[in-house]
Amino acid sequence: MSAKAIVIGAGFSGISAASSLRQKGFDVQVLEKNSGLGGRARLFETDGFVFDMGPSWYWMPDVFDNYFAKFGKKTSDYYELIRLDPSYKVVFGENDDWDIPADLNAFKQLLEKYEPGAGAQLDKFLAQAAYKYQVGINDLVYKPSRSLTEFIDHRLLLALFRMDVFTSIHKHVRRFFKHPKILQLMEFPILFLGALPRNTPALYSLMNYADIQLGTWYPKGGMHKIVEGMVKLAEELGVVFHPNQEVKELVVEQGNITKVVTQDRTYEADLVVAGADYHHVETKLLAAPYRSYTDKYWDSRTMAPSSLIFYLGLNTKLSHLLHHNLFFDVDFMRHAEEIYTRPQWPTEPLFYVSVTSKTDPTAAPEGCENVFILIPVAHNLEDNDAIREKYFDMVMTRLEKHTGQNIRQAIVYKRSYAHNDFKQDYHAFKGNAYGLANTLMQTAILKPSLKSKKVKNLFYTGQLTVPGPGVPPSLISGQVVADEIQKEFSH
Repeated sequence: MSAKAIVIGAGFSGISAASSLRQKGFDVQVLEKNSGLGGRARLFETDGFVFDMGPSWYWMPDVFDNYFAKFGKKTSDYYELIRLDPSYKVVFGENDDWDIPADLNAFKQLLEKYEPGAGAQLDKFLAQAAYKYQVGINDLVYKPSRSLTEFIDHRLLLALFRMDVFTSIHKHVRRFFKHPKILQLMEFPILFLGALPRNTPALYSLMNYADIQLGTWYPKGGMHKIVEGMVKLAEELGVVFHPNQEVKELVVEQGNITKVVTQDRTYEADLVVAGADYHHVETKLLAAPYRSYTDKYWDSRTMAPSSLIFYLGLNTKLSHLLHHNLFFDVDFMRHAEEIYTRPQWPTEPLFYVSVTSKTDPTAAPEGCENVFILIPVAHNLEDNDAIREKYFDMVMTRLEKHTGQNIRQAIVYKRSYAHNDFKQDYHAFKGNAYGLANTLMQTAILKPSLKSKKVKNLFYTGQLTVPGPGVPPSLISGQVVADEIQKEFSH
């Protein structure tokens, strides 16, 4: 008889873990708190507008390809990918914006206009970033990081020195480039990793490789199409999903979880994989003697940012915007410091705008626009309607100036989402949006373990454990934990 595995949470990592375990012969059921599957990548529709609630960037396509290939499938079996060109727009100020071309040579020519020699420097920068990507994404991130011995390998030890783990991305990019706008462009992916560029290992220039070399893609129909594909694959394998089943308690007997209790049902379990918020599972679902980490430990963790998000439906089309748009028209470092160093609501926020209807006409009614606006902010801030409206007005003023349009007048649908919603919908620790920050002291074995230290059959997956935050790492996290479970249960 197959061992019964209960997975808590149907986000990317939970679905990945469920399918991987099912492929290995486990009897798998997934319990999801919300009515829709996908976790932060849920979908909602209203009045003909279709909104992805969270992730909107499709980077690292090879990670998705490799995931589906493990089951003998292709991404194209479940969704169609479109490569965006230009990849995205960066707004630096009034009448000063760059459309970032998908073609590498065209991108080099763009950089050369602002810094002679930057094209050749980009080749050198990307050569190093490519190495980090190949070793990091194809090897290191698949390590369960349960022991230092995993990394005692001559090739890996040499690789770690070449990976610039002990150099900051801030220092690293300045070895290659001087122009302030190019520096901002190279450092922007770091804004969501959970620390200032000065405190983030240069290893993460692999993100620049993903951006510039591998490209920015869009799954036709939206990011939720990935979730739909993963769920369909899981169900084809025999995974059973139970939405609207919020776990209230994990019953531990003789060091093992035997029952998972929801609001209206009890499930028997031989093992549990928690894809829900790690801190919530530890502090709310487990009795005190079975917790691996103290409150002091959790309070000392550096969290990635939260977000203030606005979902807008407009009855008109927008000018001077692409599918992805980054507004860097205010002080980049001040906003970053107000996220990480002096946590507070930003004085003048950077923000991101996604207009999926620019690429996908099914995202909005004809002649209309689907708009997603995100402001990265510090976690654990006061969150209320007055604050949200203050920042909505700040963003709208700048957005209207850029487009030359009265956007407020065109709004037919509006919804906001911030700290309180992340806590309510996902039990997100301190209202974070992205998980645990990727700082040097929270890398690999220094992250919360994927295996409970106190409960023999409890495992964790997702953005608060290895390998870290983001959609591709979450996909990998589910596979890594399934491999570890198979090793333990095979004994």
